[in-house]
Amino acid sequence: MVAGAREGTPADAVLGVIPRLVLEPSTVEEAVEAMRACARDRLRLLFVGGATEIELGRPPAALDAVLRTVRLARVVEHAPSDQIAVVEAGTRLSDLQRLLSAHRQRVALDPPLPEAATLGGVVAANAFGPRRHRFGSARDLVVGMGFVRADGTPAKGGGKVVKNVAGFDVPRLLVGSLGTLALLTTVTVRLYPLPEAEETVLVPDLDAMALRQVVTALGAEQLEPSSVAALLESDRFRLGIRFEGFAPGVAEQRRNLLALAERLGRRAEPLDDGAARAFWGRHDAVRGDGPLRAKLSAPPAALAQVAGAALMPLLSALQGGAAVVYPTLGFAFASGQPAAADATARAVESARAALARLGGSLVLGAAPGEVRALVDPWGPPPPGLDLMRRVKARLDPDARLAPGRFVGGI
Repeated sequence: MVAGAREGTPADAVLGVIPRLVLEPSTVEEAVEAMRACARDRLRLLFVGGATEIELGRPPAALDAVLRTVRLARVVEHAPSDQIAVVEAGTRLSDLQRLLSAHRQRVALDPPLPEAATLGGVVAANAFGPRRHRFGSARDLVVGMGFVRADGTPAKGGGKVVKNVAGFDVPRLLVGSLGTLALLTTVTVRLYPLPEAEETVLVPDLDAMALRQVVTALGAEQLEPSSVAALLESDRFRLGIRFEGFAPGVAEQRRNLLALAERLGRRAEPLDDGAARAFWGRHDAVRGDGPLRAKLSAPPAALAQVAGAALMPLLSALQGGAAVVYPTLGFAFASGQPAAADATARAVESARAALARLGGSLVLGAAPGEVRALVDPWGPPPPGLDLMRRVKARLDPDARLAPGRFVGGI
């Protein structure tokens, strides 16, 4: 048995697959030793942080061990003047934000469930929230990583030390790799100042064409919101536009948006703090709740087609179905309770076909087992699948890391 391991229990299961062993290293050095021991014993293993994205992907094809990262939770370095922090991968995002707030700084990542999500898990799943509109995704905010290769070799890439492996820019590959290529141990992130002021303006009662009109005008007016998100409940959208920054600039942006809405003949209302919290709280609930959660993507210009041909039909197969759309980014997230597994599976496949015609896709972030039995959570493999398999073979030649979890059974 690997040193420091305990026996797995049903509580440690990943999509119904119970590991034989569970490892919980408390230092990077212990994590390296654990990875070396697993390589020596040829154990197939999977990495778990806060488990907020544990349902993303397929069940593991086999599972000998789970390595939990939540004890790797130190801030290794924080350089406020350089706006950089080096953080161990098991650090919970909310804990990091609280620490940084004392220096009036933040990480501009806002995925669902920040009280549970770990920084390494956010990077591995490429999770994001509405502030991606302004600040980008993890690929834009992460400037370096420490990681352990499948054979137990520690390495670093990006940031202050550049040591790419096997000819690949490994740190970029690790973003969104779902733990199939290496164990993340540290993440170096770019920081931003905390805003002095924040305001949300609501534009209610929009259909898909009207929503696209407002968003297009928003860009043409050169307004600079941090977040643009529309809640879809029933068949109408409520568009929330959030501004952050210095108080005078936020006030000017709000005035310009209200004037723009008036010119478009649309009602717009600035929300007080309580109403703004309620709007973004509902957004968070749609993103994080529901036994079935799906991410839809397509070009932003195709918003009306996405809503009519994919999003609405999918929601009709869900009880209590709701969605949030990021209209400037081309993403939508739907959630709810499947009314019937077969009808939901058909709705998923129909939405996928409609999105494919638009150059988009649909991925299930979570789904009950009876739906998973009928539909692949990833959908059709992407054109780059052969390249992805070659990368996997180079970095994990024994296919021991999260086997079968990723796209195309990688």
